[in-house]
Amino acid sequence: MQLLVIWILNALALLTVAYVLPGISVDGFTSALIAALILGLVNTLLRPLLILLTLPVTVVTLGLFILVINGLLFWFAGSVLKGFEVSGFWAGVAGALLYSIFSSVLAMLVFQRKPPTDNLHG
Repeated sequence: MQLLVIWILNALALLTVAYVLPGISVDGFTSALIAALILGLVNTLLRPLLILLTLPVTVVTLGLFILVINGLLFWFAGSVLKGFEVSGFWAGVAGALLYSIFSSVLAMLVFQRKPPTDNLHG
């Protein structure tokens, strides 16, 4: 159930990114759901391999090259999906960054954890 909620939240985050950034467009909620699924699969399957292959460059740039990888993967997903378009590399980098921020904030708002209660004082 939690995976389904995260998928929907990621689709909402993608719609928000498309609303905020002019270089990214999503046709509708169904396209956003498909794009969120593909982005999740791409980030799960391809991203670790790309990070491993580009590890020397990532170390030299103090980790900033991961932003390039994220932008390229976001741009790639926009180029292979109908209904989800990313106009270029820089739009992909900005979109990936905002998508990450928006989906994290939405997940934190929905899955709020109550702080542990202090049972020592009674």
